[in-house]
Amino acid sequence: MGWIWNKNGKEYYIVDQKLTTEQNPTMVSVVTPVYNAEKSLRKTIDSVINQTLGMDQIEYILIDDCSTDSSREILLDYSAKYANIIVVFLEKNSGTPGHPRNIGIQLARSNYITFLDADDWLDPNGLEVLSSILSESGDDYAVGKTIQVTAKGMSIVGEHESCKERRSESPYSIPHIFHHLGPRARMIKTSVIKDNQILFPEMKFAEDKQFFIDVLTHCRTISTTAQPIYYLNRMDNQDSRLTNQTNIIQKTNCNLKVINHIIKKDLEVEKQKMVLNRLYEFDSITRFFHTPHFQKTRLKRVYYYKFNQVLKTTKKLNYEFSEEFFQPMNKVVYYLFRDRKYKDLETLFAWEKKEKIKDVIIKDNLPYVVVPFLEDKYKYIRIPMHSILDEEYIDKNKYTLKFKVFGDHLDTLSHGLVRDSKNALLESSLPISVDASGNGTLELDLEVLSQLPAANYSIFLRFNDYLKINIRKPTPGKSNYHYKNRQFTFYDTIYSNIGLKISSIK
Repeated sequence: MGWIWNKNGKEYYIVDQKLTTEQNPTMVSVVTPVYNAEKSLRKTIDSVINQTLGMDQIEYILIDDCSTDSSREILLDYSAKYANIIVVFLEKNSGTPGHPRNIGIQLARSNYITFLDADDWLDPNGLEVLSSILSESGDDYAVGKTIQVTAKGMSIVGEHESCKERRSESPYSIPHIFHHLGPRARMIKTSVIKDNQILFPEMKFAEDKQFFIDVLTHCRTISTTAQPIYYLNRMDNQDSRLTNQTNIIQKTNCNLKVINHIIKKDLEVEKQKMVLNRLYEFDSITRFFHTPHFQKTRLKRVYYYKFNQVLKTTKKLNYEFSEEFFQPMNKVVYYLFRDRKYKDLETLFAWEKKEKIKDVIIKDNLPYVVVPFLEDKYKYIRIPMHSILDEEYIDKNKYTLKFKVFGDHLDTLSHGLVRDSKNALLESSLPISVDASGNGTLELDLEVLSQLPAANYSIFLRFNDYLKINIRKPTPGKSNYHYKNRQFTFYDTIYSNIGLKISSIK
């Protein structure tokens, strides 16, 4: 096919002219932007080749953004071996993953499209799981479990989007659906993207956020699955990740562009509230002020200037944006800033990070964290849920926890959860009983626990489908029990919560 030309001259080259040949239609197009990814690229590509869906159902488009390492040689090698691997070389480096992804969208010919970064990999069943869900449900979008892999272990990203099986639901029925919108573990009808002319904005940061907000606001119904789909590689600082080169101020500039983009969309007010809350609360407070740089820098006024720019955009809204916040502490941060109590704001974040065991008081059966240095107006910060251990004992090989729960969501408490602290995929769900007053019981059957490998485990209570809280242990101490070839040690963690260590006995 040679070079593809635009008004500015040559832009990209498609290797081996594959798009000019007659090919059988495929079910899924996978799009991967590539830039200096030689260390991980083969693993990424192999994870697509080895999909249970079958390579004959996959169109794999890889767009190299002028790599200077051996990435292009690796791509040429795979292109020569596989007819459905389409390799594209850009003439000039674009400086953003958005531009290569947009070329991939332009070239995609399958019913569905998904994105895979060049240092991540797919679960072997990932594409089959998502494409089957979309085929059976007729939904516009499906998302599954993302597992983040670090040197410390594996954790789940965005549990709201993979906590259970959902089919044909409005995206607005799922709280937090507009959070964690990276290009992972999600598959979309290609027609939704192309018919609505949705593209990634060519920014160094937040391009995926804006893209997937645009996608979701055009979806009639979506599905979610609890099955693992995508492995997010965070083993080290990847040189190929542009976001690592972008500081928090640059990120906020990009977030401002996204905020203004959403406001201009003129969504229905309830939809606008849900979308913008992610940008105001999550990006502009939680992520913004929790950066280590904010704690260390002497130029905090730069943060305040940027935050004030964000707040100016709220003047265009016809509702009080802070009333949509999920976390009451974020309201306090906003109030402190609004009242120009900057030193209190700075001290609050330093204290929040340092103070591992925070005092909690109960007023009218609702829990409040006590912030000792703030004046009474801000001193008591509501938390959604809090649980305290009343009693623990073992009987007939069952470890029983009697606890008390306070908060807003008692009627949504669904089950207990024992999860490996380093491998979030290794967990066991356990039934709980909670009465209307918040008195609860959780039984841990040692026979069931003995099937788990030796490791340290966290113990949670689940509520609102995907949210979880620990059980606070007010009195320090350990309880040891032997069962078969296992020792079970229930102890208090550094946060004064109940933890479990399972050890093998030789």
